[in-house]
Amino acid sequence: MPLGFVDVMELMVEPRRARVHEAGWQSWSPEGTYRVDTTSPRPRRAVWQTMAFRPGRPGPASGFQGEGLLAIDPGDGSPVRLVQGAALPADVPSIRAELVGSGRLRVSADGPVRVVEVAGSLAASLAAWATDTALGAEVSAPARIPPVWCSWYCYWRDVTSEHLLTNEADAHRLGIDVDVIQIDDGWQAAIGDWDLTDPRFGDLGRTVGELRSRGRSVGIWLAPFLAVPDSRLALEHPDWLLPDTDAGFNWGAPLRVVDLTHPGAREHLHDCLRRLALLGVSYFKLDFLYAGAMEGRRHRDVATIDAYRDGLRLLRDGAGPGATVVGCGAPLLPSLGLVDAMRVSPDIMPTWEPPDGDVSQPGGRSAVLAGSARTHLDGRFWVNDPDCLLARPGVERREVWADHLRSVGGLASSSDPLASLDEWGLSVTRELLQRRAADG
Repeated sequence: MPLGFVDVMELMVEPRRARVHEAGWQSWSPEGTYRVDTTSPRPRRAVWQTMAFRPGRPGPASGFQGEGLLAIDPGDGSPVRLVQGAALPADVPSIRAELVGSGRLRVSADGPVRVVEVAGSLAASLAAWATDTALGAEVSAPARIPPVWCSWYCYWRDVTSEHLLTNEADAHRLGIDVDVIQIDDGWQAAIGDWDLTDPRFGDLGRTVGELRSRGRSVGIWLAPFLAVPDSRLALEHPDWLLPDTDAGFNWGAPLRVVDLTHPGAREHLHDCLRRLALLGVSYFKLDFLYAGAMEGRRHRDVATIDAYRDGLRLLRDGAGPGATVVGCGAPLLPSLGLVDAMRVSPDIMPTWEPPDGDVSQPGGRSAVLAGSARTHLDGRFWVNDPDCLLARPGVERREVWADHLRSVGGLASSSDPLASLDEWGLSVTRELLQRRAADG
């Protein structure tokens, strides 16, 4: 038995029919229901353990590791066993299961858990668990979030003010139901410097004002728990960063974690979000949030998940009482009650297969697998964000992706250059955004 894991129970199962549902740690982590005699996905590169699985807690060589929840259908007609953290969302234990003999499943955990037996199907049991967990945490999911157009999957980090204004006009011209125009990665001067705009982007305040004058709400993307080494924040305030914590690699640089228990960092980030709110931003996509729940030496000695939840509360306060907050790359259970919508999959991409076949990484197949596995969270924890509709020519299996969005519901968003849509793409974009806006 690995250090820290204690046996919870052993359960007799029917090996050919038994299934295990493994809850993932964060938005991009794999989640799914698996045959009991298989092993769930593992990261294909070491850095992805940090950035897409649970940092510092790799899964076992065989079997399963759920974060906060492992659901077991023994396959013999007996009740589903829900093995869940005893103090969610404040404490999220890792829970393992492994077939250790002919029809014998051993379950262990590295923290307090409780086992609940539920009669019925695995899908119904997961829905009941989500309802009960949300009620226990006094969470009420929003009734709806209006449709969104997002800049990311068409302009990437090269987005400019002109791109936003052009697509807003195209949405009006083409009859596409969009309420929120969301500015994604690329507007900021550097990761960590949310008070500075990249001159290449244009005038942020003027752009927000123009979009609002056209009747649109405005959204913006941030990665508030991260900073790159050459950001002004990192250079001028190294004491605002966790000293020995490596959050991975992106934007061509190693990633550092901002310590939101430090008074200076807290005031700065709160002011950054308040400034954006005063400009007229009312929709905040907070990304790469996994970093805020990483272990490290913080200014205040508090439990890691407590530090994360307190930091997220601070960001919500900065965004303002009427703002919509969307989590992404976020620890799922630790975010309960603190976001209005939550990404429940890796990024969709114009390509279908993820890098190295790793389903924690961006790609159509990855997004379908995780998004399908987390439908029980939608409308209970928050509004699920299955990611954006991509319907333009050249997107691999775009018909399959559109069918997936029809089936899972949740937040409706588009991220095509709208003028690039062909007849099929335009029809599907109108249908999905308008239908899901009405359904909300």
